[in-house]
Amino acid sequence: MKHFTLPQDGGLIEKNLPKGILHSFEKISTEIYPDSTGASDRIADIIIDAVRNFQAAGENRPFRLGLTTGASPVSLYKWLTRRYREGLISFANVEVYSIDEYYPLGPNKAQSRNRRLFRELLDHVDIPKENIHIPDATVPGDQVSEYCAEYDKAVRGLDLLVIGLGEHGQVGFNEAGSSEKSRTRVVRLSYRSRKRQAKNFNGNLSVTPETAITIGIDTMMSARKVILMAWGEAKAEAVRSVVEGDIDPSYAASYLQKHDDITLFADETSAGQLTRIVSPWLVGPCRWSNKFKRKAVVWLCQKVGKPILKLTQQDYLDNYLGELLELYGPFDKINIEVFNDLQHTITGWPGGKPNADDSTRPVKSVPFPKKVIIFSPHPDDDVISMGGTLIRLVEQGHDVHVAYQTSGDLAVHDDVVLQHMDAAAQLGFADKVDEVKALIASKRPGDPEPKELLAIKAAIRRSEARAADRSFGMDVSTHVHFLNLPFYESGGVTKLPRTQADLDIIKRLICDIRPDQIYMAGDLADPHGTHRVCTEAALEAIEQLKDEGCDWLSRTHIWLYRGAWMEWELGRVDMAVPLSPDEVIKKRHAIYRHLSQKDIVPFPGDDSREFWQRAEERTQNTARLYDELGMAEYQAIEVFLKLC
Repeated sequence: MKHFTLPQDGGLIEKNLPKGILHSFEKISTEIYPDSTGASDRIADIIIDAVRNFQAAGENRPFRLGLTTGASPVSLYKWLTRRYREGLISFANVEVYSIDEYYPLGPNKAQSRNRRLFRELLDHVDIPKENIHIPDATVPGDQVSEYCAEYDKAVRGLDLLVIGLGEHGQVGFNEAGSSEKSRTRVVRLSYRSRKRQAKNFNGNLSVTPETAITIGIDTMMSARKVILMAWGEAKAEAVRSVVEGDIDPSYAASYLQKHDDITLFADETSAGQLTRIVSPWLVGPCRWSNKFKRKAVVWLCQKVGKPILKLTQQDYLDNYLGELLELYGPFDKINIEVFNDLQHTITGWPGGKPNADDSTRPVKSVPFPKKVIIFSPHPDDDVISMGGTLIRLVEQGHDVHVAYQTSGDLAVHDDVVLQHMDAAAQLGFADKVDEVKALIASKRPGDPEPKELLAIKAAIRRSEARAADRSFGMDVSTHVHFLNLPFYESGGVTKLPRTQADLDIIKRLICDIRPDQIYMAGDLADPHGTHRVCTEAALEAIEQLKDEGCDWLSRTHIWLYRGAWMEWELGRVDMAVPLSPDEVIKKRHAIYRHLSQKDIVPFPGDDSREFWQRAEERTQNTARLYDELGMAEYQAIEVFLKLC
């Protein structure tokens, strides 16, 4: 299956740029790739080369490789398995050391971090069992300290250590406050960490381990070479702090700045806050597209605290934008061009305004009305991410269809099911209540949820989505589609692989509707998340249809929206839809219809606010940014990136 990345428009010219200049702001040298798949491919080559070179040197011991567990190495282990099958590497003379494990926990438990390491790599290669070293999480409490000391001796001096960087700068289970001198030990997990790990225990914090075994910072420093990995937008702040910040106990990985041979591999989203991404003109020469000019000018406005039309030549010169002046100046000409460019992204007609001059509008006036498909990964992403625009499209007379790509059943708490069953009982349908209670009672942490229970949860989410769409005046019997893509229906947090079956469902819907506009989630940041899988499935389905001769798709425009947490940077925006105070309230009420997602969502992340609060803050902040740049003042703004 294909992987997609967001289009790049301008940026740093890295070709022939000396490494010393490219990495001049970095205390840990960082290699940035479009996505985690490409970066993992490169890391796999580095591992293979290291093993081959070691063996070619005639060393009379196994190559000692330290590996991480969790989500970060998923793509890497796929590449290594593939290389092994192709005969490009043998693990027969390799020793593998795992860096951590929940404690106490049996090795065969479904939640074991190292069980996943076996499932994704070790079970598929020719490594001798005696060469596999895993922290033993069954050691009795009165012996575990001595055990950790022995494990530490064994794991020190690795030839290569490959580890993931956590969202809060942790490595292994070395969290904020870990000592630079720490070695292999049992650590108490913070509440924040346990909350994050609870997704592996069906969201049940009460059964999520409170402690874990982890190798320490000093142990990691003893490795001859270290590779750090970081994927996804959620890790961007940690990457910036660890790579460019000072050594800080709040970010345990920052101690690794002192290592003599360490490289961080990041995708574009996790590297998104690094200087060479945020302000590459500080690093070297750039390609200056119109959007990239806008990015630079917006950055300058925020740096000096001025609107666009008040920027001076000295502002440009004082902030390393002399190259932009030399190529496209004078400064006031740049100011006016960027002001007009940004202003022309604003439209109250996301489907195009009929009988209007559309030469500077983001959407053409014809055809009108337009056929529109809004793809929503979960049954609430549509109203959370672009509810105001959805209201506009419906009220302005377009033929709007919403397609919910997954059931979202895992995000329904058991208590919500019981509440719905209680209502059914009150209405005289009590014969199924005890059966459902027994289903819930039969659940075991880590095991897939019973299919019968998931069916109820999916029905709850479908009813909520229909209620939200009905509040906009949509005909939910003909214009609301539940695709139930098969990849999602694993019964657990870990999803099934995306297959052609997923794509075929999407292709049938697109062919039936033949849309003029398609909206979809632009969250390609999470390398393994549902949003990314859903978007890539839709994009690949469209590519296949074009290859199959659906020429009408060349006239279909694809717009990307963002989720509840993040927003497009203004330098990338192609369309900005302002919302009135009344439309903000309508959007909020639509989000309210998703009652199962209020208050007790199993996997809410670190932000405890409800979705409507996050969504409103995001869109109101965007409106504030437009206002500060000199545009009109709006209550809120939803923004979109045009893919094609």
